Amino acid sequence: MSLDPVQVMKRQDSLPKTCPSASNGDSKASWDDSKDIHENVGSTKKPKPPKPENAVTIAVSSRVLFHTEKEQKVFEQQGIEEYLRYQVEHENEPFAPGPAFPLVKALEAVNNHLRELYPESEELFDIVLVTYNHANVGIRLINTINYHNLFIERFCMTGGSSPTGYLKAWHTNLYLSADTAKVQEALSEGIAAATMFMSEKQIEVSKTQLKVAFDGDAVLFSDESERIFKAHGLDKFFEHERENENTLLDHGPLKGFLEVLGKLQKKFYAKGHRLDCPIRTYLVTARSAASSGIRALKTLRAWGLEIDEALFLAGAPKGPMLEKIRPHIYFDDQMFHVEGAVEMGAIAAHVPYGIAQKYPHKKSTNTGK
Repeated sequence: MSLDPVQVMKRQDSLPKTCPSASNGDSKASWDDSKDIHENVGSTKKPKPPKPENAVTIAVSSRVLFHTEKEQKVFEQQGIEEYLRYQVEHENEPFAPGPAFPLVKALEAVNNHLRELYPESEELFDIVLVTYNHANVGIRLINTINYHNLFIERFCMTGGSSPTGYLKAWHTNLYLSADTAKVQEALSEGIAAATMFMSEKQIEVSKTQLKVAFDGDAVLFSDESERIFKAHGLDKFFEHERENENTLLDHGPLKGFLEVLGKLQKKFYAKGHRLDCPIRTYLVTARSAASSGIRALKTLRAWGLEIDEALFLAGAPKGPMLEKIRPHIYFDDQMFHVEGAVEMGAIAAHVPYGIAQKYPHKKSTNTGK
């Protein structure tokens, strides 16, 4: 199975029942068909967004927040001018939700809880829409955001320019895109980033608790141990981990994102909400618990980071576990595991970082990392 981040994002039958006219451009239904809904949305007073320096900033591209496959085909087959003309002609037709949509809704739910507990605090999630699109497409994007009642006030439409500089200016904690090249560029600048995927069949995720799952090596941790495995095999990997049990692993590209999640979790713990915290984190790793898992746990503890659940699978497939967890997003550096998650209906994101990008994981290989 080979996934393309654009092609795999098929339209889902998961649109809100109150929004029957949402489309990816195929429907002729217009904004006016849901006039009463949008008037109600417009009358809702929205809170002010936090200052970027105080917020946990999640930057999402329009191609992962919404389904834009038809528009992308127009661009690829007919060029930029026809693409812009098409977008303007259809700007009253909102896009359907994409793979990042459930995540954004969960982030908003967490913000609601935080505002209840800390009314004056700006330590909140802040969603920034970052897109290569020309500003002429902005009206359709704004219409879509209002249609789905999303709280996204910050836009960055680069008109074809690289978004990396803007990501830095926004103090971005995580960037999600459908374009691997952009993701790699962000990672090279020290910004946590991943390419999002979602299968045609999507399992239902929680609307009240944000669930984020991480692989270990080359995601939370460096690819040091992965390099040992790739160069010398499984036995040498186990030997290396035993010898270095008390040596901390270096950090990986998403360590900082786990840190900010943990910081927000502690705000809930301080108010007595440890057991019912609306943020839950998972470590889902192919490492074996007895032979190599202890080093990962000791590293997290030394960093002062907590993980709510740790699954050491000893090379077993991750897909069935992720189907049970039902995360809003799962991060892995190996496309083999991303594909396994997508096959089970989970929302997954590829982190194109580390040695595994040069030596793809074979489906027949059973590893301990």
